[in-house]
Amino acid sequence: MKTNRIILLLTFLIMWTACSRVPVSGRRQFRMLPEGMVSNMGTANYHSFMEEHPVLPSGDPRADMVHRTGDRIANAVVDYLENTGQARRVRDFDWEFNLVESEQVNAWAMPGGKVAIYTGILDLTRDEEGLAVVMAHEIAHAVARHGNERMSQQLLIMMGAVSLEVAMQEKPEMTRDIFMMAYGAGSALGSLAYSRQHEYEADALGMVFMAMAGYDPARTISFWERMLGYSGGSDIPQFLSTHPSNEARIQAAKDYLPEAMEYYKKI
Repeated sequence: MKTNRIILLLTFLIMWTACSRVPVSGRRQFRMLPEGMVSNMGTANYHSFMEEHPVLPSGDPRADMVHRTGDRIANAVVDYLENTGQARRVRDFDWEFNLVESEQVNAWAMPGGKVAIYTGILDLTRDEEGLAVVMAHEIAHAVARHGNERMSQQLLIMMGAVSLEVAMQEKPEMTRDIFMMAYGAGSALGSLAYSRQHEYEADALGMVFMAMAGYDPARTISFWERMLGYSGGSDIPQFLSTHPSNEARIQAAKDYLPEAMEYYKKI
């Protein structure tokens, strides 16, 4: 009994000390994994993925648009975090934006500012502002550290209050699977629980982030309306497989638009 109380107390202390608040939303989140170690895992997996898939080079107009849009949003976010005393959240980020040749309607982000966009989604984004909707959403996932939060929750459930190092030593395959699920990097494993909450938050933060960069956040609504029409068939794109329904997020975007517009700096 005494041992159980000690374990419970230690778990509580870990959860309490690991809590932080997400920028803009202010939501308290639980992250128990060292961000540097998670970023290293993300960078390794990101580069491995890029080596195994066709990445469009600079000079391709579509790739250049991805690089330009990503840099513009990331720079605006970094400026905001620096001005609000939250710069440490992205201090170790090494931003990287790549366009992958694939018919899949998909996009994802790894920790440390590593973002992948698939050419299959460009028919729905249509132009740079439409692309900004998707890229700001993925940048929001990285800045909010949603993957670390999901992975922390799952490690706690499956392995107890152990460190990432211990988990990798004792169950490396399970730990890697949990990592890939947490970050949704084109994995067939799916995503972890609580992801819908994170998707709504990334939508809201994404609207703010694109507004900070001078992109009209109202374009979020028109993008999801196009996605609603696209997903009306039987094949659900991977980008939507674990996400809230398009109707729900369209309404959420409409509700949040007035707040996002307060950050809009038209360039």
